Amino acid sequence: MDVEKVWLEYQSGLKAFLNKNISNTDDVDDLLQDIFLKTYKNLPSVSDQEKIKPWLYQVTNNAIMDFYRQSSKESGILSEELWQKQPEENIQRELSRCIAPFIYSLPEEDAELLVAIELDGISQKEYAQKSGIKYSTLKSRVQKSRKLLHKVFTECCEFTLSHSGGVIEYSRKKKGCTGC
Repeated sequence: MDVEKVWLEYQSGLKAFLNKNISNTDDVDDLLQDIFLKTYKNLPSVSDQEKIKPWLYQVTNNAIMDFYRQSSKESGILSEELWQKQPEENIQRELSRCIAPFIYSLPEEDAELLVAIELDGISQKEYAQKSGIKYSTLKSRVQKSRKLLHKVFTECCEFTLSHSGGVIEYSRKKKGCTGC
């Protein structure tokens, strides 16, 4: 696997994913550089070419989490001050690790659609135009693909939701799950 080829293929998508999660463009550029170094050092450990993209997004997701952990340490906020938000944020962080692997477990057409819209940050209108699909048709496909993704999550885990629909806690079902 050629690192340059892999990086050229995925760099713009990873940057869009970073921009979606981090507001400061300088921080995005720094993280992108760190991700490139990790890719350079660790890409040979990825044995299956089909797993390169999920692996890259997992590395990127971990870099985002590390960035926010470091930012909270530098800001001098004490963990006691964050006690109310911590469990929900931890749950969201844990579940976010499952998103890319679960998306890639979907049929190829659904996975491609969700990666572009949910992970790469391409708008539905833009995706419809690029794909030559009517916008209304694409919206229906996105809904169908999201329902399939939801099904994968619920087959893997049981969720307790707050009144507003946020995940309060979750537990893996006894059968286990292979996505994350």
